[in-house]
Amino acid sequence: MKRYYLASLVVAAVVASLSFLPTETATPAGTAAKDPGPRPLVTNVQPATGDYLPNLTAAQIALANTSKTEFMSVEHVPDGLGPRMNLDSCMGCHVYPAVGGTSPPVNPQVAFATFRGADNILPAFITKNGPVREARFVKNPDGSPDGGVHSLFTIAGRDDAPGCALAQPDFKTALSNNNVIFRIPTPTFGAGLIEQISDSTILANQASNTATKQRLGIKGRANIVLSGSAVSGQPNLNGNDGTIARFGWKAQNKSLLLFSGEAYNVEMGITNDLFQTEREENAACNSYATTPNDATMTNTLSAIEQFAVFMRFLGPPIPSIFSPGGSKSIWAGSQTFNNIGCNQCHTPALTTGNSTVPALRNKTVRLYSDLLLHDMGPGLADRISQGQAGAREFRSAPLWGLGQRIFFLHDGRTTDLIVAIQQHQSGSTQNGDASEANAVTSNFNNLSDTAKQDLLNFLRSL
Repeated sequence: MKRYYLASLVVAAVVASLSFLPTETATPAGTAAKDPGPRPLVTNVQPATGDYLPNLTAAQIALANTSKTEFMSVEHVPDGLGPRMNLDSCMGCHVYPAVGGTSPPVNPQVAFATFRGADNILPAFITKNGPVREARFVKNPDGSPDGGVHSLFTIAGRDDAPGCALAQPDFKTALSNNNVIFRIPTPTFGAGLIEQISDSTILANQASNTATKQRLGIKGRANIVLSGSAVSGQPNLNGNDGTIARFGWKAQNKSLLLFSGEAYNVEMGITNDLFQTEREENAACNSYATTPNDATMTNTLSAIEQFAVFMRFLGPPIPSIFSPGGSKSIWAGSQTFNNIGCNQCHTPALTTGNSTVPALRNKTVRLYSDLLLHDMGPGLADRISQGQAGAREFRSAPLWGLGQRIFFLHDGRTTDLIVAIQQHQSGSTQNGDASEANAVTSNFNNLSDTAKQDLLNFLRSL
């Protein structure tokens, strides 16, 4: 039977850590602009971030609640955990500021490394107050491209995996050879709305404001994989069905179900309906599971289907109209956001199509993303390709919910919003590696301190 106490400990650690988060303070006149920090959590406001979409039916809410329980559950080796994994629950990665979010203030991977007697050595890039991370190797030992996830931990030494002997990847050597990059969890609030944005809406937005985008050096394209001799009239094609992928740091996943199945397999090492093959084929370490993959099915839904349902029915993040800095500053910052060109990649709103779920049908999605890939230059390049997303390309990260995030950029390298903005600028047109955000970042740098603070306040209000 699964146990849920570790999930409860994660929630308790998050709540206990809230008093250490930066608090809202007014910026004195004449001082340099400063990131206000994550907005304090307010639990008595309705609707709140982490709530379900409005207007769901009673049956849909019941299904979402059941699915949330599965999302929060801790997996053990008899459930199929491992042999290699990064954590043992979906909620462990997606827990802040509410279940379904992203990295919490206290990284659960630190405690998990030795949970149930596991003999894992904590990699140097996993720290108590750092982000939850996965690691990818850039190249194989023979120099060919790798790019795959190398799980941080194994089940070796755990009391529910007697006799298993597995070595962790050699992260120390990979770090010394500059051969490892990191990813942090993406928040899943409002993911069902993103899933229902039509391809034609994404393409129409891509084709809009052409003159402004050209002046700023902004291009953008969907992550497309044209397989074999596939034929389609669309210029942007998913390798399987001719549609646009949109989830993940490089928009590498088409749907929430695929996103769920991949995470179940890669992050927890659990095979499932979409990923049937064990990533670790050591026979001595992959035969402990006593629970069939479909044993977690409830109302005919498998675990990964429940994960997808929970994310699909999560409502979008709830912005603040007055915090930080007051409504006047937030409004001024929103205007500056548009004026300097941030909105050309971080599109303030798109709309969903004619979904079979009324709560998702024809809705305005204030996600602040165009869902397209953009060349971010050598400064943010991770040297990893996924689909047709190249080594320097990333999806415009949706900014909704940014006000309560702690870690920024694909690898969680900073907690300072100003640093995150500055990191968007690198490369040059002369070298052919200019970030598409160079001009916009320069526009930000040229703002007055007051205008910068207004913009930061706006971003932290989202």
